[in-house]
Amino acid sequence: MRILTWNINGVRTIPQYHPWNTMKTHDDILNLLQADIICFQEMKTARQNLPKAVGLPASYHSFFSFPLQKNGYSGVAVYARTNSLLRPLKAEEGLSGVLQPKPPLGPEERVSRREAYPDQVLDDTSELDLDFPALDSEGRALVIDFGLFVLINLYCPNDGGDEERFRYKMDFHRALEARVRGLVEIEHREVLVVGDLNACAGVVDHAEGSILVARAEAEGVSGEDAFYSLGAHRWLRDWLVSDEPGNKGCLVDVVRRFWPERKGMYTCWNTKISARESNYGTRIDYILATPGLLPWFKAANIQPEIKGSDHCPVFVDLHDEITDANGVVVKLRDVVAHPGGEPPRIAAKFWDEYKQRKLDAFFGKKVVGTSPVVQPPSQSPLSVPAATEDRPVAPAPSFAAAVDSPKPIVKRKSSTLQDPPVASSSSKKLKKDKDSANLKPKPKAKKGQTSLASLFLAGGTQQKSQSQASSSSSSNDPAAVAADTLDADYKFALSLSQESDGASGSSQTQGKGKTKNKHAWTSLLAPIQPPRCLVHGEPAKELTVNKPGPNKGKMFFVCARPVGPGYDRGRAERPREEVDPQWKCDFFKWSSEVRLEMKRKESESGGGDSIG
Repeated sequence: MRILTWNINGVRTIPQYHPWNTMKTHDDILNLLQADIICFQEMKTARQNLPKAVGLPASYHSFFSFPLQKNGYSGVAVYARTNSLLRPLKAEEGLSGVLQPKPPLGPEERVSRREAYPDQVLDDTSELDLDFPALDSEGRALVIDFGLFVLINLYCPNDGGDEERFRYKMDFHRALEARVRGLVEIEHREVLVVGDLNACAGVVDHAEGSILVARAEAEGVSGEDAFYSLGAHRWLRDWLVSDEPGNKGCLVDVVRRFWPERKGMYTCWNTKISARESNYGTRIDYILATPGLLPWFKAANIQPEIKGSDHCPVFVDLHDEITDANGVVVKLRDVVAHPGGEPPRIAAKFWDEYKQRKLDAFFGKKVVGTSPVVQPPSQSPLSVPAATEDRPVAPAPSFAAAVDSPKPIVKRKSSTLQDPPVASSSSKKLKKDKDSANLKPKPKAKKGQTSLASLFLAGGTQQKSQSQASSSSSSNDPAAVAADTLDADYKFALSLSQESDGASGSSQTQGKGKTKNKHAWTSLLAPIQPPRCLVHGEPAKELTVNKPGPNKGKMFFVCARPVGPGYDRGRAERPREEVDPQWKCDFFKWSSEVRLEMKRKESESGGGDSIG
């Protein structure tokens, strides 16, 4: 039995990677993860935009918490396999219990008793000013009772770089601590906290950790105090059980317990600088457990080989049976509850939008026997027409389309419900005249959505007729005219650059002119030779600016080496004594500058003739 957590960086992101782009449904994606309980963070969508196939996968009960204000931001999800021994008994959104469905949860549906919630647990008056509705408004927590333990799936806030967000982050931590304390100390429950905590538990969990410590020691700060001066790092360290004197931690870092000396065990990388290639990252995704659960854990690890996000999954496996302190064999199936029946009421299967009957059901009853049989559309927005499955661009098109915009699916449904219009005599005549005007029979198109294959059929099988009609079609299409002109210019330039010196004419003057044109066009079409970075003397790599602004679309060269601890970020961000030259240097040059240098060198060597 496996429990897995993964910050997926958006539910639209996964289908863009292999092997997820080979999966036909979201249920297939979940099954490939091979876990009984799957916890996602950063769903980055909204309830109204969630496709039914993502919200209700066939093999899982599902629970979601989305931001109340922002769309495409934050959001957590828990998928619990329907045939697993571990079944969800109770579930809530948020940490404080203030987020309630309609009607509100009754006492028997709540995960905890009233006195175990943060506003009752916090006894310090300085903590009572926490804004619990605001802390639970960003879709960052799900609390689910699985009987053997209470699961808390988290996406902790980042500090955001300003004081307000830092205060929000630390308030969230205090509310989380109080929620766990209420479960452990008041209700005597075992707790499993999983997710993206946006904090490092130790120096070893940060690629720059040793550099930060060395910098602090050079400034006269002893030990690792500088690393833990960041509030989030210190909070997580103090929350965990350790051997340090005076430690009051209540949770165990399960993965680190299995790998106590392992270095480079990172779970998050900055993909914008290709940091994953050199494993230049941080460990901010955790599975934390109360000590009473430790005997049940068989294995725990990270899965950096699984792509699809800037984070990787983290998992823990459970034993089927254990031997307790008295030598008695205890089976997992005997200690988990077996209630059967329905999941908790906040499960997605009880959402109104998923419970409503389809319109075709009502229309179908009224027109039975009086109208032709209309095939209903697929109930799953992940189904793919046969014609679209062979589309080579955009992996997993059905999933991406379902996530981005479910509206076409609704439109397709409504179109299937319309009765076929009664054709008038005039329309029949029009149709007959139009059919008689056609010289060649056309392939019959299927009813409903137009097949993508039909759009490419003419280009693939009727090239001859297409070339005959090119003059008329291009004259009516300005874009086509422009494209043809550009294509002709390019072919002409290419031919000039490839023809021999003496093949263009009988006159010596004409031959010299053609030679000049040849050199000019060859220079124009020649690819840019990558410059060499100054530190390593190696060819640089070319990138494109994607950030919105005046430089968007411009190309530039940087050092081709990967980033790593101590790579050169520039003098403003990296002291020279901390630079490790084995990693990427700070070389930078615009591609336009490189091309100008190439032209200048050609002019100096006598090969820079202009086009004549």
